[in-house]
Amino acid sequence: MKNTLLSTILTTTSLALLSSCTPPKADNPAAENTASPKTEHQKHAAEYPKTDKSDKAEGTKPEKPIEAVKKPEEKAAATSAFNKTLELQGISFHIQCPNNSSLNQVTITPKGLKEVNEVITVEADGTITGAEIADLNNDGSPELYIYIGSAGSGGYASLIAYSANQLKSLSPIHLPELTADKKLSAGYMGHDEFTVIENVLARRFPLYKKGDSNAQPTGKTRQIQYQLKAGEASWQLVVDKTSEF
Repeated sequence: MKNTLLSTILTTTSLALLSSCTPPKADNPAAENTASPKTEHQKHAAEYPKTDKSDKAEGTKPEKPIEAVKKPEEKAAATSAFNKTLELQGISFHIQCPNNSSLNQVTITPKGLKEVNEVITVEADGTITGAEIADLNNDGSPELYIYIGSAGSGGYASLIAYSANQLKSLSPIHLPELTADKKLSAGYMGHDEFTVIENVLARRFPLYKKGDSNAQPTGKTRQIQYQLKAGEASWQLVVDKTSEF
């Protein structure tokens, strides 16, 4: 009787021990999956795989080599020089100027004159802003007009001009100083420009009132028109009319 009771106690104890060592089943079936859930960064990494750098670089490689960027001084030197050829009535003028300082050397090479085609070299007080060829007096011989703008904020204009005398040789054309005429130069502070209009040479500039800064004139614009006349010693540009608007 004692042996039977002892056997029963041992069997019950063994079953209890085995039951305590077995892990309990999870109530939620999803808990059986021991893999941790993916984070948002992991989901995005799976949806958008990383691009290989070598493939990306190869795909964007330029077909042509990129030119080296020029330094500011190199750009100025490459674009500021004046080099132009003008032709009229069988006569041509090749004008060259470095335009790289406040004083520049202008070289004029004529071609087609019957007698003298010598190269002319003259100094310009500034840089060449433009040049035109015309026949203002309708004598069948062209004139060359070279426009100069001085250095500085004022940009005062001046003129270099020559006339072909009966298509044989060149003679200088004289333009009177604007400041010598107090009436014409009243309100003048530079910023003038020249241009040929039909058979006259026009000069236009803004008018400054008292107290105006150089950058902000508040007056009208004056235009002076010159006709080409033969003088005693040389050709002259003579005032024909003036207007303001």
